Amino acid sequence: MPIATPEVYNEMLDRAKAGKFAYPAINVTSTQTLHAALRGFAEAESDGIIQISTGGAEFLGGQYAKDMVTGSVALAEFAHIVGEKYPVTVALHTDHCPKDKLDGYVRPLLEVSRKRVEAGLNPLFQSHMWDGSAETLADNLAIGQELLAQATGAKIILEVEITPTGGEEDGVSHEINDSLYTTVDDALRTAEALGLGEKGRYLLAASFGNVHGVYKPGNVVLRPELLKDLQEGVSAKYGKPAGSQPFDFVFHGGSGSSAEEIATALENGVVKMNLDTDTQYAFTRPVVDHVFRNYDGVLKVDGEVGSKKTYDPRTWGKAAEAGMAKRVTEACANLRSTGTRIK
Repeated sequence: MPIATPEVYNEMLDRAKAGKFAYPAINVTSTQTLHAALRGFAEAESDGIIQISTGGAEFLGGQYAKDMVTGSVALAEFAHIVGEKYPVTVALHTDHCPKDKLDGYVRPLLEVSRKRVEAGLNPLFQSHMWDGSAETLADNLAIGQELLAQATGAKIILEVEITPTGGEEDGVSHEINDSLYTTVDDALRTAEALGLGEKGRYLLAASFGNVHGVYKPGNVVLRPELLKDLQEGVSAKYGKPAGSQPFDFVFHGGSGSSAEEIATALENGVVKMNLDTDTQYAFTRPVVDHVFRNYDGVLKVDGEVGSKKTYDPRTWGKAAEAGMAKRVTEACANLRSTGTRIK
């Protein structure tokens, strides 16, 4: 069962919540980065999440047509086939989708999975993200209600981002300022609109100073302890037992975070942490090293013929895959998911 069924995905998230660990959610942009993510999970004996952003999906669709749905569906189908060779379970997820791309990305993918479910199959993706952080919270949650109902009908979990993550990713950008911190009132309004499970399961990307990309120390102030305030505020409002955690949180902008920040986030209900910047670098760095060390062979310098063995994409591609896989295993260790795979 390499690709999680809806039931297994729910079990994965429940196990993470109970065990105070989280799954690395690795952005991929090619079949090779997909293999790197799968390999990293397998070597760490960890289940995980593989995700595709709008930009990644467009890239996967090919530079001639640049179709997001084609690219994401193609990679998902590929993952269903090659995933059989890896002894772990992964969920397939689509990352940040703003309002102006819903009709060209998430809504068509929901329809694909709805038709699959009607035919007695499992959905193609296990979760989709709606990023309404650029909208007013009222509009964000109204669209979230619509998408949650559609996702639940297709046996899919919805991820919502209710307040901004700083930095820029695939054209969605926010300044680094005090708006990067979700308030208890924001959390209460979310629970009122989307429920606490009775309307369908969702993952919540709350903001505690998160920023996409990697910044030098001092530029970003993470406050993962804020997540505890959100859990307690909603628990008190809805009469939940002390210490309960009604939300399944997602840690965005996780690249470059300290071990202490990650540990605090895990204790406060984070079950998924996105990694993209760090894994991009881990994939590209070995390629650059190969080119620098084999300059005359990779390039036909001064009219020479070069060396096919050094410019063969398989040569540097293997090094790239290994580099990214290693970073994925490190993420599993940081998030405490190593060795937790479903047997």
